[in-house]
Amino acid sequence: MRIMSPRVLRALERFNADHPWDHNAHYHRWILRRLPKHIDRALDVGSGSGDLARLLAGRAKAVEAVESDPEITHQARNLTSPELPVTFTVADAMTELPEGPYAAITCVAVVHHLPYTEALLTFRRHLAPGGTLVIVGLSRAHGPMDHLLGALAVPANATMGWLKNKGRRAERPVSMTARTRQADMTFDEVTRDARAALPGVRLRRRLFWRYTLVWRRP
Repeated sequence: MRIMSPRVLRALERFNADHPWDHNAHYHRWILRRLPKHIDRALDVGSGSGDLARLLAGRAKAVEAVESDPEITHQARNLTSPELPVTFTVADAMTELPEGPYAAITCVAVVHHLPYTEALLTFRRHLAPGGTLVIVGLSRAHGPMDHLLGALAVPANATMGWLKNKGRRAERPVSMTARTRQADMTFDEVTRDARAALPGVRLRRRLFWRYTLVWRRP
């Protein structure tokens, strides 16, 4: 059964283009609620222009923010007060992560760029006992549930864009992020591999074409 006609979908897509907003930043506060109020060291992998890293600095004694793009890293440093305990590093997430352990590791819209299982195991090695890993990821739509959530996200996306831009057409782009590519793993595949690498992990499909993963190291 068709939920919305192609004409309605095209109209919503045009509206979304005129009222963009940051889908990843939408989950930042949710990520913080998964973490303790006070933590020692935190690692943000794929930190982009540093929005989440700066939020983590409000509860961590030190934050390491890793990004592979030098231009974006330069922007992040310029946007960050020198008083905040955040260090931005240009590094490869698989081979050059700053030494842990970390009480918290976050990764938003990045893990689908990496060898998935290897990335999870790398994060696991850098996580301190009792530490928390929180990932917001992208997966390839496959099956009725994914397509239903995708259809529901289109009007919800338009509503959020209107609210965040106060009904006006956006005059500037959302926060600078690295170029993205489409996810090639389905949510079922993501779940299967995550459970093998991180026993006890919790995953959930989310709106706005995302899923969440939370794991606490024993």
